[in-house]
Formats: sequence, C-alpha cells, structure tokens
Amino acid sequence: MRHPFEAIALERRGRYFWPLLALTLTLSIVMSVIGKPLTTTAAPSGIVSYELAGSASLARQIIESWNETALRHAAFNLGIDFLYLVVYSTTIGLACVWVTEASRARKWPLAGIGAPLAWGMWLAALLDAIENVGLTVMLLNAVSEPWPLIAQWCAIGKFTLLVVGLIYVFGHALVQTAVRLFRR
Repeated sequence: MRHPFEAIALERRGRYFWPLLALTLTLSIVMSVIGKPLTTTAAPSGIVSYELAGSASLARQIIESWNETALRHAAFNLGIDFLYLVVYSTTIGLACVWVTEASRARKWPLAGIGAPLAWGMWLAALLDAIENVGLTVMLLNAVSEPWPLIAQWCAIGKFTLLVVGLIYVFGHALVQTAVRLFRR
C-alpha cells in the first residue's frame, strides 16, 4: 500500500523534511528540559519510567515521588507530547519513504519496507496518544487499573516501531556512506 508521502516529488521532500527535523529536535530538547524534575528515585528515567510503570502501585509511587513543580512539568510534558507525536511520526515517516526511493534506485534489499514503516510511524503516534490519555487520567485523577497497563503496552509498541524506523533510516545512511567511501 502506497504512503501519502510517496506523492511528494523526490526533489521536494527536503523542503518538508529539514524543517520537520528541526522542529522534532527542538521539541525533543524542550521536552527533555521540562522533564528534568521528573527524574526521581522512583522514576529514574523520568516520564519514561511513568510510561512503562505497568501497575497502579508503581505508577502511584512515581506520581507520589514528584513534588508540585514536577507534577506541573509532567502535565505540561504530556500536553506538548500531543504536538510532538505528530511532528516526530511525520518526520520519521517521511524519512522512511525518502530512504525507500533511494534504496529502490540502487536495488538495495529492504527497499520495500519504507512505506510500511512510514505507516508504522503513524501507528506509533496513535499508540503515543492513547498512552498520553492514560497517563493524563492517572495524573489528574486517582491512579487505577487498567491505565498503567494500557500506557505500558502502548509505550512498548511505540518505542518498538520508532526504533525499527530509526534503524531503517540510519542503517541506510550508514550503508550509503560506506559505499561512497569504498568507491573513492
């Protein structure tokens, strides 16, 4: 199944990709700074510890380890993440499609998986949105099942899809660089 990004002319993809990448990196930095107060003994990985808690007791421990400032930061972080999930999924999805075109031209293996991976980035964004709803419900209300488990499974699915997409994009870049160096 074709991905909508395949309709963007190859020579025009950079006009969309580079600003999206800049916005993705900027939001990553902003969220990292906002997330600093979320790192505690109960949440050694900050918001990621909360995403992966998996049980009401652990999620409750994490929330209780945050002071008022950290709780505001957590809420703000979750709010920004709704924008971030659109931006990162679109950026990585566009990169996957772009890599597919370059791979097809060189008849490289795995060229055909870029478009499905681009769809996978939007699935990752959907999982991230569901996860954020669960985390927000727990943050603003009492922590209860099944939200920690829903958030955990959505986070695992999201992270898995993102890692596969990034490996595809960076793997292609490494191979392309090695081929260029070998030809010299």
